[in-house]
Amino acid sequence: MIYCVEDEPGIRELMVYALNAAGLEARGFPDGAAFWEAIRRQKPDLVLLDIMLPGEDGIEILKRLRSNTATSEIPVIMATAKGTEFDKVLGLDLGADDYLAKPFGMMEMVSRVKAVLRRTGARENKDILRSGGLTVNLREHTVTVEGKRIELTLKEFELLKALMASPGTVFTRGQLLDTVWGAAYEGETRTVDVHVGTLRSKLGACGEMLATVRGVGYRWEAKP
Repeated sequence: MIYCVEDEPGIRELMVYALNAAGLEARGFPDGAAFWEAIRRQKPDLVLLDIMLPGEDGIEILKRLRSNTATSEIPVIMATAKGTEFDKVLGLDLGADDYLAKPFGMMEMVSRVKAVLRRTGARENKDILRSGGLTVNLREHTVTVEGKRIELTLKEFELLKALMASPGTVFTRGQLLDTVWGAAYEGETRTVDVHVGTLRSKLGACGEMLATVRGVGYRWEAKP
């Protein structure tokens, strides 16, 4: 998920559209207040942050992001219409990962975003599993479908994690029992079927990726 903080509606909508067209989830926010409210619900993978904003400006937002341990690792690309070297140097000194000078082309923006995500991917991939519109954050223990948070029980979460971590691998019900419930669990394999059913229901359209392999068990069929 990419968050675009830009006060000009036309530019903001174009940024979100271009990112979505490039296969990246994106949401736009007109100011810092809306951005902070959203970040409390879901942390983004990257922030495109305009320097000139009403109220709290981009520099102050960047300072807050970097000073909080919960958000300090989020990659940030700064954007400004000023184009002055001072703003660029200040943003980079405060921990921005890259810089865009307005007016910039949408292709350039998407290219910069993808480049920063690649650079930070090694760190990010340790904690995040993705498949289609589904995102599982292992560190935060959160699950989102198309950007909307869903609530899972502990066993549902562990079941989803086990399957998504090894896409294409067929797990028997016994293997899933051992992995999620522990080898000492004495319940029936029917428990796995019940949890798979409720998990599919909660995942909505993304539940289609949790495939049944007749006579064997279950497999996660990942989507890009």
